[in-house]
Amino acid sequence: MRELGKIEQRIKDDATAALKAGDRRRREALSQVVAALKKERIDSRKDPSEADELVVLKRERKRRAEALELYEQAGRNDLADQERFEAELLAAYMPEELSAKELAAMVDEAIAATGAASPKEMGKVMSALMPRVAGRADGKALSELVRTKLGG
Repeated sequence: MRELGKIEQRIKDDATAALKAGDRRRREALSQVVAALKKERIDSRKDPSEADELVVLKRERKRRAEALELYEQAGRNDLADQERFEAELLAAYMPEELSAKELAAMVDEAIAATGAASPKEMGKVMSALMPRVAGRADGKALSELVRTKLGG
């Protein structure tokens, strides 16, 4: 059996603590995240890195944000509250987002390191950046920034 990642172990421990404290809402939310992390670990057939775990957390948080928006549009405040709670819970396990200034500096460093000079070489820059920013920046915003800096 593959080893649990650091984040997965921490969430699993917190779910157990919530169970012991009788906090059913928190335990159920954390159990869903543990299940998603476990599925990813099994599917990838390797021990997860922290970056791998952050990708899963980010995906789960995004799902909850999308569901929250749909529930609010449908007037289902009870379900929207649960999704908001779960999204905030997930945010506690994720690193702080990079500021625009920090992100721009990292993009400049990656462009210099890869020697990229045109938008055609965007893939090289993104490959160099993604491991460094995993879970701390939105991939879409990052790719737009790289494209802009490469003159695309």
